[in-house]
Amino acid sequence: MLDNLHNKGIKDLSQLLSDKTISSVELVTYFFDRIDKYESQIHSFISMDKDYAIDKAIQADKLIHSKESNILTGIPYMVKDNISTKHFETTAGSKILDGFSSNYDATVVKNLNEHGAILIGKGNLDEFAMGSSTENSAFGATKNPWDLSRVPGGSSGGPAAAVSAGFSVFSLGSDTGGSIRQPASLCGVTGLKPSYGAVSRYGLIAFGSSLDQIGPFTRNAEDSKLILDVISGKDEYDSTSRGLSLEIIDDETNILKGLKVGLPKEYFSEYLDGKVKDSVMDFVSFLSDQGAVIEEVSLPHTDYALSVYYILAPSEASSNLSRYDGVKYGYSENEVDNMWERIEKSRSNGFGLEVKRRIMLGTYSLSSGYYDEYYGKAEQARQIIKSELNDIFTKVDILVTPTSPSTAFKLGEKLNDPMEMYANDIMTIPANIAGIPAISIPSSQVNGLPVGSQLVGPYMGDAKLLAIANHIQQLTDWHLSNPKLS
Repeated sequence: MLDNLHNKGIKDLSQLLSDKTISSVELVTYFFDRIDKYESQIHSFISMDKDYAIDKAIQADKLIHSKESNILTGIPYMVKDNISTKHFETTAGSKILDGFSSNYDATVVKNLNEHGAILIGKGNLDEFAMGSSTENSAFGATKNPWDLSRVPGGSSGGPAAAVSAGFSVFSLGSDTGGSIRQPASLCGVTGLKPSYGAVSRYGLIAFGSSLDQIGPFTRNAEDSKLILDVISGKDEYDSTSRGLSLEIIDDETNILKGLKVGLPKEYFSEYLDGKVKDSVMDFVSFLSDQGAVIEEVSLPHTDYALSVYYILAPSEASSNLSRYDGVKYGYSENEVDNMWERIEKSRSNGFGLEVKRRIMLGTYSLSSGYYDEYYGKAEQARQIIKSELNDIFTKVDILVTPTSPSTAFKLGEKLNDPMEMYANDIMTIPANIAGIPAISIPSSQVNGLPVGSQLVGPYMGDAKLLAIANHIQQLTDWHLSNPKLS
């Protein structure tokens, strides 16, 4: 009965726990046994604590025994290490926060813990969530469980790889320009970016505050909804949070019949690998066979999205990261003559290359004489892109696009070419700019590597988007494929 527990969804595991077929202690031990066996190859964790998790599992078993449990009680999970936790250090994958301990749990962690889920550790990431490969971490790169010579995607590569490898039942990541959906695609799991404001950002270390959103990595869309039910909601500590109504869809069995699916032609451009394009089009053909109405649409300002993002996000990062000065907390250079030298040396030696690059890009965009020319124009273009996307949903129910322009690429392949690395986000960035929900689900494989298709919905249309994804997965088995670890 303890075989293949890592392939089971939350409902099945909860039922096994409720039936006393297994205990939470056995479940947590099972996952740590897999971590002990395979984690050294993958490096998905920055920190973990088995003793702490076992102690929480003992408490969970008592709740289950007394009939005071719920569906998440006793279920082990991981969070990306830019989400604050009291028990585990929170480093954001950076030397400048190495050893930093938060004195509070992020709202999402607090909510999950109150529902009995068991946090087993923190996931590796590109430093301060800046990257598309998880090679920018100060603690070393994460590898893709499907091929250890390839990247897992980023910046949430650790949480994506952990679910893919079967180290946790689910995980949480953050998505500023695709950092949940792109690694979900490359690692063959389901990754959801909720609508902006649906989930509290309190406790998430800020990168681009108008773009950041926390969301789950799961084995299937059904689990994503279960997690979103718990982590969504208005939070007094986050003024941008609005909460979310995850209404019941009356008839999910007919949800694809007559569904209006838009294919934005700009997403099927020269950026897209030919085999990935063919794979996504096969997925579209499947939707058509199920009764969906497929229509090519145009979003002409999509071509500006990458440029807009790489002005807005670094500008917000420049402001957000100014607090890491070597004075208040974190890494500090002490062999200095004055305060200004301490700040300069602490930031120079504490931040990695990519973070410093984005700080400089953002500072330049916000500087006197260039603000209107760069940041001001990017904000205007953002509103056009947002309006264009909102308008398209008056004509179609969802958009279907590739999630990533390619399958997982080789470690080191794009590390020295920032522009090529940035292009990995070209399919995912527009949803962040507009604040709308998007989910990547496994839809096939190319040369033995996973390919994800992205479903994009209207603002606060998360419930229907998840219902569509769930029904697709009930009819297919793409999401059931697993990497072969040895």
